[in-house]
Amino acid sequence: MSLTVLLSAMGLSGLKILDSLSITGNAIVINQCGREAYEEIKEENRTIKYICSKDTGLSRSRNLALKEAIRGRSASEIADNELVIFCDNDVRYLPHYEEKVERAFERHPEADMLVFWIKRPERKKPIFKRERAMGYISSMKIFSPEIACRLSAICRAGLKLDTDFGAGARYSMGEENIFLFDALKRGLRIVYIPLKLAELIDTESTWFKGYNEAFFVNRGAGYYRMTKNFWFLLCLQFALRKRRLYKGEISICRALKAMAGGKHAYCRYRKKKG
Repeated sequence: MSLTVLLSAMGLSGLKILDSLSITGNAIVINQCGREAYEEIKEENRTIKYICSKDTGLSRSRNLALKEAIRGRSASEIADNELVIFCDNDVRYLPHYEEKVERAFERHPEADMLVFWIKRPERKKPIFKRERAMGYISSMKIFSPEIACRLSAICRAGLKLDTDFGAGARYSMGEENIFLFDALKRGLRIVYIPLKLAELIDTESTWFKGYNEAFFVNRGAGYYRMTKNFWFLLCLQFALRKRRLYKGEISICRALKAMAGGKHAYCRYRKKKG
């Protein structure tokens, strides 16, 4: 097994961030910095690919990292033991994270993706106590750095992130849930592993500005992108389940109206985009 961390960041001045995040193994670092450059660094026990890009947007950055991991090879040429895991610039890994991921994939040869637990303020415990297969509903609780994949499965399914969603995109959230929904629709198997891999460093969010109308517009667009048949049920359950979090900022009726507006705006945008 061989794990590569796919790190997306902005405005880096070098690779010191790898030490800050305790990334000790292979890595592909995408630096959104307004210029184009490529460097490959081979060390004794790892390879680091450092790519500077003019493109902006988290999903674009992650797609570029996946493209680099696959570059020059067809699906049949990529071994099932080649693994990748998404990473942000506020995720600090625990010791032996590579070994933990690799051993988990060895235990689950049937899995195309494994979802681990990263401790953060809103998720202080794993969502499940035991290892289990994941479906559409459970995948809605995941955030992207918890997702590890067999590179062969990603390539075989033609899977990539939707660049209309995520930080720096038209809609600032939901890219990881859309990614997992797309994976399930294409027959990929996802297993949850209640094992702590990392902790979130306390930094200010680049996209979350409170439960305002724009938040719910983005949420509604994301739910429709995930499922055209059940998007309103997802909106309704979110509005009811998260009421205590946003009740001081917006009414439930306005929240639902904003999510419906996000859905309709997304439909118009997609029609215009073609």
